Amino acid sequence: MTDKKDDFIFGLRPVIEAIEAGKTIDKIFVQNALQGEIYAELKTSLSKHKIRPNYVPVEKLNRFTRKNHQGVVAFISEVPFHKVEDIVPQLFEQGKTPFLLILDRLTDVRNFGAICRTAECVGVDAIIIPEKGGSPINSDAIKTSAGAIYNIKICKEANLAHTVDFLQQSGISVFAATEKAQKLIYDVSFTEPCAIVMGNEETGISKEVLHHADEKIKLPIEGKTQSLNVSVACGAILYEAMRQKITAVPS
Repeated sequence: MTDKKDDFIFGLRPVIEAIEAGKTIDKIFVQNALQGEIYAELKTSLSKHKIRPNYVPVEKLNRFTRKNHQGVVAFISEVPFHKVEDIVPQLFEQGKTPFLLILDRLTDVRNFGAICRTAECVGVDAIIIPEKGGSPINSDAIKTSAGAIYNIKICKEANLAHTVDFLQQSGISVFAATEKAQKLIYDVSFTEPCAIVMGNEETGISKEVLHHADEKIKLPIEGKTQSLNVSVACGAILYEAMRQKITAVPS
């Protein structure tokens, strides 16, 4: 069964059919210790399509819907997901200078939508998000982005630290935005292939991703308030990167 308002479907057979029909699954929640023949079919389908479920207590599923969910709720994304290992070679082959954005576990859909809008406006090639722990890409996110989500590639990756390693091995510098940094955003060059990492609204960038980054950067803060909303901070950094790119002297 479906609930268009909340962009999710529930029930074992409907979820299996959606997966096999090629629907883009944003997140899927499965009841702990679920058993049975149809659940075995679901596990096979998830494995075949490389979809990782979140195993949760039944109480969480009941918060999504009070209807007979049969132990499974799946959120459908209107946006197709890509793999970063496919996107990066394509960018180099097209003669582009890759400009990527990594969002490490952002949870607020409006922040996510606003960032997607800014990223698309400044020419970001792709946004990379984690498979788990991030904001759902639902109708609220799409609305807040003013439809920009449809015009930018979204890559969903299992391990962001491994993704950072892949980007670095591909010749892409990774800049992590953190208030603990020594360098300001004006002290680094964004004109070469680069990726900018923005962190969770409360905890920032995870230690593992932060450790793998090439440089840590920050915005100057002069007032008594020592932090900015993540979408505002991201916009300031992206526009500094854009300024550098359009004013760079051709070699």
